[in-house]
Amino acid sequence: MPSYTVTVATGSQWFAGTDDYVYLSLEGTSGCSERHLLDKPFYNDFERGAVDSYDVTVEEDLGEIQLIKIEKRKYWYQDDWYLKYITVKTPMGDYLEFPCYRWITDEKEIVLRDGRAKLPRDDKTQILKQHRRKELETRQKMYRWKEWHPGFPLSIDAHSHSDLPRDIQFDNEKGIDFILNYSKAMENLYVNRFMHMFQSSWSDFADFERIFVRISNTISEYVMQHWKEDFMFGYQFLNGCNPVLIRRCTDIPKKFPVTMDMVECSLERNLTLEEEVQQGNIFIVDYELLDGVDANKTDPCTIQYLAAPICLLYKNLENKIVPIAIQLGQKPGPDNPIFLPSDATYDWLLAKIWVRSSDFHIHQTVTHLLRTHLVSEVFSIAMFRQLPAVHPLFKLLVPHMRFTIAINTKAREQLICECGLFDKANATGGGGHVQMVQKAMKDLTYSSLCFPEEIKAKGMDSKEDIPYYYYRDDGIKVWEAVKSFAEDVIHIYYESDEVVCEDVELQAFIKDIYVYGMRGVKASGFPKGIRTREKLAEYLTVIIFTTSAQHAAVNFGQYDWCSWIPNAPPTMRRPPPTEKGTVTIEQIVESLPDRGRSCWHLGAVWALSQFQDNELFLGMYPDEHFVEKPVKEAMAKFRKNLDEIVNAITERNKNKKLPYYYLSPDRIPNSVAV
Repeated sequence: MPSYTVTVATGSQWFAGTDDYVYLSLEGTSGCSERHLLDKPFYNDFERGAVDSYDVTVEEDLGEIQLIKIEKRKYWYQDDWYLKYITVKTPMGDYLEFPCYRWITDEKEIVLRDGRAKLPRDDKTQILKQHRRKELETRQKMYRWKEWHPGFPLSIDAHSHSDLPRDIQFDNEKGIDFILNYSKAMENLYVNRFMHMFQSSWSDFADFERIFVRISNTISEYVMQHWKEDFMFGYQFLNGCNPVLIRRCTDIPKKFPVTMDMVECSLERNLTLEEEVQQGNIFIVDYELLDGVDANKTDPCTIQYLAAPICLLYKNLENKIVPIAIQLGQKPGPDNPIFLPSDATYDWLLAKIWVRSSDFHIHQTVTHLLRTHLVSEVFSIAMFRQLPAVHPLFKLLVPHMRFTIAINTKAREQLICECGLFDKANATGGGGHVQMVQKAMKDLTYSSLCFPEEIKAKGMDSKEDIPYYYYRDDGIKVWEAVKSFAEDVIHIYYESDEVVCEDVELQAFIKDIYVYGMRGVKASGFPKGIRTREKLAEYLTVIIFTTSAQHAAVNFGQYDWCSWIPNAPPTMRRPPPTEKGTVTIEQIVESLPDRGRSCWHLGAVWALSQFQDNELFLGMYPDEHFVEKPVKEAMAKFRKNLDEIVNAITERNKNKKLPYYYLSPDRIPNSVAV
């Protein structure tokens, strides 16, 4: 009688094993096997990290094995089991791989297909078509869209992390408990003694050092030493943790009436301001989005303030970007002066602090939350709803969706919810952050997520004109590597543009993102469908780049750039100055966050800057969803390209006081998971 050797691999996560009854049956083109008992209580099979083999004998040959059915029956208590994969050795000596990489919970049957990726048109038999359809129907009931706030991209329909499907939950929920992590961070940073000291001001700038963990030869220490300098202020627009706002100025806006007389002493080329603009030496950052946003009112004992500044910057003869004019409000007038480097020291310093505080708010809520976290969640939900596990694009994208829905759900549960942790230290807490996302949605366009396009649209693409923009340089290299990988995979499965058009699951995936993620807004520029392989490669690059590189670029530098509180105040406790010549050091310190808010802020930026335990970085795919040799070769080529980028960045950073490494592939996690 024919015999099949079945090998079962259990995950290595904590509690991945099971002691329940486990049954297996094989279904082939010529028939089905009986249900075979593989494990039962006290057999000690399927333990954490185990690989167990069994012989399954059948009456007659089953033909080509199409499906494996696994059934788990509870013995005593709920005992979830993480199944990595199953391999089957046929009587003819052939090996078949059946990837799973899922939790098997309750008393459910799961059905696995072999690991070869298939488009809908590749399935010829009714049994495979039915399996494909049934999987999506089940997923669409589990992964439901829900509006968290009006105008937001839709998110997952779950009130808490524990409501999520088991497959997308964190392995250890304690590891992503924001309250626990922030408190732990403050304890590790030795600042927990200050965490309840709200309304208690610091004495002076030096007093902030009491909560500053001095780690020698790091960016954070360099920031503390040089934060007052105009060079450091300008440098952060290029290579800080929010390097996405600066744009080349083509015309001084009427609402910002900077004159030649004001800035003449800052210009170094004997040109007029208008000529400097024409030559491309003037840059601008406008925080208009903050205009009209309500400041945090959750603490009646502390009035908090926001501003919507405009900052003009200049590329000097050393090719350094430095500020030359700052207006703290959007409407020009006598009570909204334009601050200049030639003003009194404290006037100019406070104006720069206000810009840095505004930059922090835009970074946290728009650059980071909306444009990486919420967008990535849209991609994740649409993927689970519209692409079955056998689809090549599911296999390509699923590593880049790891824990994204889970971290966002936990954030809505603890961090950005009403009375959440975000309210504790941030001037945009208490609802301001919600207003900001709603306003920022109009600028969330498809082209703005295409990295090279967005850089070019801002006039920041010339390496010759702007030589020290490492965020741009490294980002374009990573973008090209990801795009090349996406193209390689697409050409394996889509032999022509016609095949792209015929892929109904792909088109449903694209439509889900447009309708639910972008709320069907035509102006977003998100396509409703994709018709060519070239456009598909770009679209997949947008997804992978956003969920990996873009998030890394704006997340993991938070402690470096924001731990020195005066450089990135999360709130301001005095209104912006309305006249010149009155600012004192005491007024600046009174404006900055109090001791309690400073500590919560420090705990937050520390916790957010840490990688996950067992982090998987770009190009690392330990879960083998793909089994075909051509795809594995494409992955190897991708890793080689990424290694070359790592080496180039490492070489460039040698002996630099301010190295830029946030877009080094060995520091880019595959997904948004923190």
